[in-house]
Amino acid sequence: MLTLRGRAALAAGSTARWASRVTGRGAGAMIGGLVAMTLDRSILRQLGQDRRSVVVTGTNGKSTTTRMTAAALATLGPVASNSEGANMDAGLVAALASAREATLAALEVDEMHVPHVSDAVNPSVIVLLNLSRDQLDRVGEINHIERTLRAGLARHPDAVVVANCDDVLMTSAAYDSPHVVWVAAGGGWAGDSVSCPRSGEIIERDGGGSPGWHSTGADFKRPSPQWWFDDTHIYGPDGLSLPMTLSLPGAVNRGNATQAVAAAVALGADPAAAVAAVSRVDEVAGRYRTVQIGSHTARILLAKNPAGWQEALSMVDKHGAGVVISVNGQVPDGEDLSWLWDVSFEHFADEPLARRETGSDTVVVAAGERGTDLAVRLGYAGVEHSLVHDTVAAIESCPPGHVEVIANYTAFLQLNRRIS
Repeated sequence: MLTLRGRAALAAGSTARWASRVTGRGAGAMIGGLVAMTLDRSILRQLGQDRRSVVVTGTNGKSTTTRMTAAALATLGPVASNSEGANMDAGLVAALASAREATLAALEVDEMHVPHVSDAVNPSVIVLLNLSRDQLDRVGEINHIERTLRAGLARHPDAVVVANCDDVLMTSAAYDSPHVVWVAAGGGWAGDSVSCPRSGEIIERDGGGSPGWHSTGADFKRPSPQWWFDDTHIYGPDGLSLPMTLSLPGAVNRGNATQAVAAAVALGADPAAAVAAVSRVDEVAGRYRTVQIGSHTARILLAKNPAGWQEALSMVDKHGAGVVISVNGQVPDGEDLSWLWDVSFEHFADEPLARRETGSDTVVVAAGERGTDLAVRLGYAGVEHSLVHDTVAAIESCPPGHVEVIANYTAFLQLNRRIS
């Protein structure tokens, strides 16, 4: 039940949201949430009570996994969710306020906000995806984030924690929780977990293609998963095996889907219905969609940090007309772009892009406000490329046909505003 003050706060937030829309300043969800929170600091707790909530967090894949989790939970009933990715308190307030009657919630939450958000909404399930370097100027060093998450989880011993056992840092955050569902969701990026977050000693990884790992300085190793996936199926407890064909590309999204299904099943969803629901998700706030731009079709991928770029580059269709890589360096992106040197662009040179029927190679174009920085990096990687700062013009500079576009956060938003 909302208090009188809470109802007044939401009414004021609704008015602010309406004013933002009619004046053309934006959709108004964030300002509505901010106004409501300013008038009643307990509004998130009030909106979160009496719901069964799933909190999803991690460096990469939050929006996609939250969208999949919401789809799977919808097989049980109405779901409140911040589907546009506003993952801090104001966005959560706006999402919950817009679906007051929903008894279920799938909430994407920024890593550093998980402890106090969990204190407010008391989630039934907490999904831990992965941790890697991202905006160090804002969130700080990742071992600090792991310790913060671990302390936050300790305050919620009744929550089911759905954790990626292939990610060393998220495994450490969940290791002491009494109710953990381990998921082998994949961990292609290991550059930020070479040392044990508990002892500081080396993490050794099993050879021969095995996903196993262990700490050399503590009793800490990869747990055996209850859920995992392969190229065709998802596997779960008690011999569960279901075919899973996703609309979204890449092994990373099969891992996201597996964690989403595990979270929904923990709340009582039928596994087959949950798998069918996540399989129908084909776009996440503009990610992965294909649009027509002049004589080109363009598929738009989002990547925000070295781990995300590694996954996005693995999804690139090397048989298209071009690949446009667009990079900005605004505050939401992180103004320090030194991470570009951690991304393995060399594979474009080591594995040349396919020659099309015309006999010409797929072209690579550096774009964005920091396109020059990117062009320098591509040059050192030995990748032949051109430089066109405007992303739409960069797409148009490619030969007619299909173009893959990979953009970081604000470059992605700018492009979507122009083509929507």
